Amino acid sequence: MAKPDRSIDPRIMESAKKEFLVCGFEKASLKSICENAGITTGALYKRYKGKEDLFCAVVADTVADLDEFVVQKCAVSPASLSDEALIEAWDMDEEVMMQWLRFLYAHHDGFVLLIKCADGTRYADFQHDWVETMTGKSYEYFLEAHKRGLTRVCISMEEMHILLSAFWTTIYEPFIHNYTWEQIEAHSKLVCGLFNWRRVLGFGASA
Repeated sequence: MAKPDRSIDPRIMESAKKEFLVCGFEKASLKSICENAGITTGALYKRYKGKEDLFCAVVADTVADLDEFVVQKCAVSPASLSDEALIEAWDMDEEVMMQWLRFLYAHHDGFVLLIKCADGTRYADFQHDWVETMTGKSYEYFLEAHKRGLTRVCISMEEMHILLSAFWTTIYEPFIHNYTWEQIEAHSKLVCGLFNWRRVLGFGASA
């Protein structure tokens, strides 16, 4: 039995990525993707069920790496942290911000596809869903600090979601507007100055 020709797969993925980035999912053309990859539509349909299946394949590695990055960031249980470490977890300095931005910039095209080009796919609500994920993780840290009496501020899960929506919008927008890396580095300083989580959550002024 003949083995399927996988040599054209990289061409399909690259052509699809470019088409989705330029046109967005809804306006992207499978015909154009196939023509630019130098393949027939039949060859594409042997590999993917349709346009959404192809889009999901293009962003699959980015989604997996984002999930893994969050798992690594949140691997430590809040209950196991010292009081000092629990408070310091909210410090938004340039080093922490740049860790996130370097990671996202290394996944630039996939991240842009998810936050800007995914309408009509299962990732259409990616921005909201990502904030939901981060809210759940962050709220665990806040509740642990509140339980220990480290803060008397009362913040609901909904309020935490609103705050993190504002924060993550400042991360999304430079990618949506195609900032260069140098622009993103400069932008990170502004974001660090804007968000003082210690003050907002009642931990006192940042060190």
